[in-house]
Amino acid sequence: MQRHSPALLFVLLAAVAVHAADKRPNIVFVFTDDHAPHAIGAYDGWLKSVNPTPNIDKLASEGMLFVNSFCTNSICGPSRAVIQTGKHSHKNGFMNNGNTFNWNQQTFPKLLQKAGYQTAIYGKSHLKGHPQGFDSWTVLPGQGLYYNPDFITPKGRIRVEGYCTDIVTDMAVDFLKNKRAKGKPFMLMVQHKAPHRNWMPALRHLDLYADIDIPEPPTLFDDYKDNASPARWQELEIDRHMHLNFDLFLDLTKEFNGNAIKGRIDKSAWRNMQRMSDEQMKKWRAAYAPRDKAFHEAKLKGKNLVRWKFQRYAKNYLRSVRGVDESVGRLRKTLDELGLADNTIVIYCSDQGFYIGDHGWYDKRWMYEESLKMPFIVHWPGTIKAGSKNTDLVQNLDYAPTFLDIAGADIPKDIQGKSVVPLLKGKTPKDWRKSIYYHYYEYPSVHMVPRHYGVRTERYKLMHFYHFDEWEFYDLKNDPDELKNLYNDSKYASTIVDVKEELSRLRKHYDDDSDVSVWPKEKQRQFRKGAE
Repeated sequence: MQRHSPALLFVLLAAVAVHAADKRPNIVFVFTDDHAPHAIGAYDGWLKSVNPTPNIDKLASEGMLFVNSFCTNSICGPSRAVIQTGKHSHKNGFMNNGNTFNWNQQTFPKLLQKAGYQTAIYGKSHLKGHPQGFDSWTVLPGQGLYYNPDFITPKGRIRVEGYCTDIVTDMAVDFLKNKRAKGKPFMLMVQHKAPHRNWMPALRHLDLYADIDIPEPPTLFDDYKDNASPARWQELEIDRHMHLNFDLFLDLTKEFNGNAIKGRIDKSAWRNMQRMSDEQMKKWRAAYAPRDKAFHEAKLKGKNLVRWKFQRYAKNYLRSVRGVDESVGRLRKTLDELGLADNTIVIYCSDQGFYIGDHGWYDKRWMYEESLKMPFIVHWPGTIKAGSKNTDLVQNLDYAPTFLDIAGADIPKDIQGKSVVPLLKGKTPKDWRKSIYYHYYEYPSVHMVPRHYGVRTERYKLMHFYHFDEWEFYDLKNDPDELKNLYNDSKYASTIVDVKEELSRLRKHYDDDSDVSVWPKEKQRQFRKGAE
């Protein structure tokens, strides 16, 4: 029998006592894909009238809503990499969706584990490779599927029957009920695919909003005349680029010959239908077939066709959101039932914003407000004043240090974000940032949004599409929809000089030495050809 010295026994017993009495808060991090703040009722956007998110709104009414929450790079994988590391894309090495995340690097889940937290992630990772730093994990391969999806587990790949949002919620609930270590704080990351393209709702939501019209965004028919030229040769318009069959499910069935249609088209909805059960397909077609028939009979053209496409898209997007909203309600109910609610921080956010017809678009990527802004709602019982709204500038860069701060763990000096814990307690540090830095890299690629970097202050925004050496500048106080590019307006000349200096300061502060050189004129013409 092995014997221990009295001193060692004392240390071991003390460690056990601390572990048993660990009262640090648990964290439930609910993270969605492409959920724009203006598609959340609590954010008071133009979609509030259709009551899209009753459970998330309740979370906000009992916690704190961040009005000025932004991403550093508006695209799925890079946003997740920033959250994992607390570092900008150029520092964590995951700059676009084609990259592979280096899981061997420092991440906040690894640091939480060292600090005594149990960690788990279920759902969409989108960083490739097997997650590190988690005691329990099951993740979707790539984007994953809405119906009967595959999952990657430590033991191999599995397929689960059902709707993805519900399945991921089931996994999270199972963790709370059966897998968490009693007496040990936990970080549970619940990461949904929804409402990512192709916006496939749960069967129970197929008729949601069927009898109403979704309000149109004021900028649905934006003509981009005042923007820099890249806004006119992108590929994310509802009018020209949203596919009637693959994006809007018109006449889409298992028998639809998707392979016969050529071009750069997202066919994931059609491929997902290949694995739908007969019963699922029957219910799906029962909902869409009558609407398809009415569309064909209407013979719509021009703006009327755009309006129809918007309605079809917006309803399916919001139907997908409703599944996520129900997940939030179910998770909170489970925390209540298990007696965990009073000591659990619940956070709701998404990887970036999204265009729901704003400027006539769908997708994200741009530094314009609709895709730059992220929802960020935090409920912390006993700490946050219910119904609080914070207007400080925060970014997904700040999540990692915030989680570490909550856990009482040291925050490494190389983390570039700041803990928002003081903000959650109602106190803004005197040295809190007055501007945020943004850099988008994925070009040439899907949707053809050029590379650009920029700065946003409380009032102004400056963007540089550097390959083409074009600039945009907006006064957000007077032009919140960013319809008037003021870069060449002499009245703002001195202000633009000041904001450019701030942009240079931020690039130096975050040590961004990325190549931002201007392309030769011939190469610029090559990528603009036929677009304008």
